[in-house]
Order: sequence, then C-alpha cells, then structure tokens
Amino acid sequence: MKTIKIAIAGLFLLVANATQAQVSVNVNIGTPPAWGPSGYSEMEYYYLPDVEAYYDVRASQFIYFGGGRWVRATRLPRQYRNYDLYGGYKVVLNDYHGRTPYTYFDRHRVKYYKGYHGAPQRPYRARPVYGYNDRHDHRDDRRHDNRHHDKHDRHDRHDHDDHDDHRGRR
Repeated sequence: MKTIKIAIAGLFLLVANATQAQVSVNVNIGTPPAWGPSGYSEMEYYYLPDVEAYYDVRASQFIYFGGGRWVRATRLPRQYRNYDLYGGYKVVLNDYHGRTPYTYFDRHRVKYYKGYHGAPQRPYRARPVYGYNDRHDHRDDRRHDNRHHDKHDRHDRHDHDDHDDHRGRR
C-alpha cells in the first residue's frame, strides 16, 4: 500500500514537472513588436520587402545584409532610419524555423518584391500618437480652467494689455 502511494506521488511530481517545462517553453517565445501584424499566434520571422530585411521576433532583432555579411541589430541600418514600420508590409514567415531565414533570401526577394502588399494588415498594437497634449504638463491644468481664475489673474491681464496675452492679440 505504501509503495502504491509513493508511486502515485512520484507520477504526480513527474506530470507537474513536465507541465512546468511546457510553460517555460511557451514563455520563451518572443512578443511581437507593436508594429508587427496582428492575428498570428506563433511566428518567428517577418520579411520586410521594402527594405529587404528580416525581423526575428524572438530575439527582437532586425537581420539585414550589410558590409558583405548578414547583420543582426536592434535597429535597421541608417539608410532606413525613416522607414515606417507601421505602414510597411510585413510578410509573416510561418514556414521557416531556424536561425538563418536569409538562406531563402533570393526566393523571398523575388516573391515579395519591393512595394509588395498582400492582404491588408493591422498592427499588433495601435501606432503611438504624439501631439501637443502628450507633452503638456497636466499638473498645471488649473491655469486653463476659467473657474479657477481669481481677481488677481484678471487684474494681471489688464495691467499687461500692451504685451502678448497668449491669445494672439497685442
């Protein structure tokens, strides 16, 4: 009886350990970049036809040809610093698993030529929008609320009519 209990406990630990190993494998898969196409649960690489480069999702690195060899870097090369990753088309390479997707570069370059656009894509996360309100210091919002102006504010405005009052008048 005691042997059966030990065997069951051992089996339980073995199953629990195998489950933990499965979880750690799934955690190691990289998170797609915000600009990556949505709707793909497991992908390793994108091919970016407009810049003839790859993106390694797991390593969060671009792979491009430069200086006579394939280079891995966190950014695209200087000549593409203004390339719009949100707007450019990304080919999801579901059929390749390995470390060197550029092995098939000649094939990718022909099939997915510069300017190639397949099905419409939406980014994984929306493009960040930067504007005036994003840089505005919200701690001083009370300055812009008419309910909080007191008699001193009104008095100061009248004393300085000959100066710009920040409304475009002089």
